[in-house]
Amino acid sequence: MTFENILNFSTDMLTIKNAFICTAASLILGTVNALCYYKTGRSNKNFLVSLAVMPALVQTIVMLVNGNLGTSVAIVGAFSLIRFRSVPESSRDICSIFFAMVIGVATGSGSVGYAAFITVFLCAVIFAAYNLPVCTAHDRCKILKVTIYENLDYNSVFDDLFENYLVQHELMNVRTTNMGSMYQLQYNIELKNSLQEKEFIDALRCRNGNLTIICGRAETMEEGL
Repeated sequence: MTFENILNFSTDMLTIKNAFICTAASLILGTVNALCYYKTGRSNKNFLVSLAVMPALVQTIVMLVNGNLGTSVAIVGAFSLIRFRSVPESSRDICSIFFAMVIGVATGSGSVGYAAFITVFLCAVIFAAYNLPVCTAHDRCKILKVTIYENLDYNSVFDDLFENYLVQHELMNVRTTNMGSMYQLQYNIELKNSLQEKEFIDALRCRNGNLTIICGRAETMEEGL
């Protein structure tokens, strides 16, 4: 069994029928990619729409430049100037973008059957990976950002609380704020019990004088406090 190519740019002109088949396949498979992204974690409507439409855009470019090396190089150069308005927040986002581009390249070159196969196969792999039991520990792994007064020793101020509530913790960085009168600490932590997160944060609030505390998953955290 082989995956047939419905296009032959060396001998045939691009027909409306072939263009319609490839574009429809791009939109359908792009939507499958977007649904896969939606079902395996948090999502953003604008990003989902972009994932659904991107394969059709890439497919159109591939069709227009197929067989013309000079034009292909020019298009690649133009793409290098493009920047995302919002930087992808995680490896999951970047992977989904490349997934959409792979679909577009496959359909644009006429390999609609292979595009459908790789889409179904990769979606199945993604769903399987996100449903593995090992992934449940991810819910307990967080980034913790805490502000404390300068008179507190950040090396040991939370040691007893960390021992009670955390499996492990690592101080990633320290920076001063408010004209040097406060420290902002960032930790990688793993909770013993995700249901105790509020209790843990309340204990931290009592220790740091009710200053700012932020606790969340790595892919949802902003760069600064």
